[in-house]
Amino acid sequence: MGCNDGEISNREPRNRGAHDYMVIFRFKILKSGKDYGRLVVIVDVLDQNRALVDAPDMIRTQMNFKRLSLTDIKIEINWVPRKKNLIEAMEKADVKNKWENNSWGRKLIVQKRRASLNDFDRFKIMLTKIKKSGLVKQELSKLKKENAS
Repeated sequence: MGCNDGEISNREPRNRGAHDYMVIFRFKILKSGKDYGRLVVIVDVLDQNRALVDAPDMIRTQMNFKRLSLTDIKIEINWVPRKKNLIEAMEKADVKNKWENNSWGRKLIVQKRRASLNDFDRFKIMLTKIKKSGLVKQELSKLKKENAS
């Protein structure tokens, strides 16, 4: 049977993982370490395991691909740009706004905000959730009574 019959052929290429997509000038997220969640851009690929990464608020450094997660954000710029040119290209492409409107970016922003809360802030949030659930229960009971009548 061939591929036309709806079956998968052994000759079709398979997804080999993130190394196929480590494209220069594609943005990545740091998965671990003190810079967890920081958005960086690959400036150059050094070898099969490492890349040269840069961001406006950090020093250009090499990182292992295992520490990086792929995003869909890319910019067009010359190979191994100066810091000034990189920042200009990022502003032109509106990278920060794209990241903040991305679901992954919003999730990391919320995580950082929750991590920065103190005990009293968590207490206030708990009280707000209790009040909200009480209002929802009241409205639900009203609707149940109306439907029963």
